Amino acid sequence: MASEGSFKRSELRKSQRIRLRSDGGTETGHQKLVRRMSSFDTVASAPVIFSLKNEVGALTKVITLFKENDIHVRNVEPRKSQRRHSELELFIDCEGKKGMLRELLKQLDELLACVEISEADRIKEETIENEMKNLPWFPQKISDLDRCADNVLMYGEELDAEHPGFKDKKYRERRKYFVKCASGYKHDTPIPRVIFTEEETQTWNLVFKELKNLYPSHACKEYVENLKMLCEEGIYKIGEIPQLADISRVLKERTGFQLRPVAGYLSPRNFLAGLAFRVFHCTQYIRHASDPLYTPEPDSIHELLGHVPLLADRSFAQFSQEIGLASLGASDDDVAKLASCYFFTVEFGLCKQDGQLRAYGAGLLSSISELQFATSSRALVKPFNPSDVIKQECKITTFQDSYFVSESFTAAKRQIREYTTSILRPFGVRYDPYTQSVDVIKNSNEIMTAVDELKDDLGLLNDTLTKLQSL
Repeated sequence: MASEGSFKRSELRKSQRIRLRSDGGTETGHQKLVRRMSSFDTVASAPVIFSLKNEVGALTKVITLFKENDIHVRNVEPRKSQRRHSELELFIDCEGKKGMLRELLKQLDELLACVEISEADRIKEETIENEMKNLPWFPQKISDLDRCADNVLMYGEELDAEHPGFKDKKYRERRKYFVKCASGYKHDTPIPRVIFTEEETQTWNLVFKELKNLYPSHACKEYVENLKMLCEEGIYKIGEIPQLADISRVLKERTGFQLRPVAGYLSPRNFLAGLAFRVFHCTQYIRHASDPLYTPEPDSIHELLGHVPLLADRSFAQFSQEIGLASLGASDDDVAKLASCYFFTVEFGLCKQDGQLRAYGAGLLSSISELQFATSSRALVKPFNPSDVIKQECKITTFQDSYFVSESFTAAKRQIREYTTSILRPFGVRYDPYTQSVDVIKNSNEIMTAVDELKDDLGLLNDTLTKLQSL
């Protein structure tokens, strides 16, 4: 971030990026600069960037040159050299007569291997900082999700007249209890365990039993395998609704995902932001018993049977997180388009396995009738393409007009990744699993730091591969 002493943008535009080297050539950058400044003796400012070898007294020699040429140093910022990690790179914001600046550059050119007169990086970074001030707020560490989770748009304890439980006073009171459980939750605290009523458990039993019979022939193999694991762990069973705390523990061990209780329907921006941190906002209330096969909202049965099993799959977890990361700091229009991509993949997506259509979308996997319809010849199925998906209307209370099929999670992830490159943001983001935070990448130095960290990981993998090949 530019300091207060940095040049104003109008001053920075006066010079262009010039690299000075002492390795010969026809006309060096220094000679060009000398020619351009030779007829001026007025006071000028110049941002100077140069690499300094890690030698005793090297910095003292450079500072002495500034003093001898009567050049006023307004700001000094050290940073890792982009050329060699063994060198230190210094940004010096200075001011002096043009003639003296010319002499200084000549002396620096003789003393150092590389000198750069550059305002491009400084202008770019300053522009990015200004643009970021106008962007929607987004969480940068996992605890920031505390600011998102309480912003419930609908459902919660307030039900509309079309809701099956609208006229049921007892049910409405029960919803208030679930809202209270979720609203008081803060990051890194135990998820409240709920004592479900007999009526709620019966609703779970009915839906779970019916859907479990359909999964082998209608659900993707990854879903079937992970549901089997949850059943073998004793978490999913007839007669008892799973607790979010138990599920969250299993997911965290397998893919790093964790559940967070939420009172109702979040905005797409807030919900997708959670995915960026591998956090899935999950409701705890159960649909109304009068219509157990239908819910106008994402209830706990939808979350547990629709979403959870695939969040235990590494590839699907990565796919979900990438959509979340792409949403951070994006415009409202881009978030809406990403939400459509999410809707027609994670919620209502189909894939091909063994020549057959299989469901991986949670909205299908938690609905007996729509699961059967979407995988039948009656449904209109199109190849998944983000540019087509973002134009498709998302239906909430009826079957979808169209469903989209991907060859695999990997193929869908690749297409989503390609699509997100069209989202204009003045920065990139990278998730740090060690600190559970998002690194905002705004310049090449930050990219190089990330690359260095990746090189360490790749080095360990390469060593392992070498050892395995020698066996």
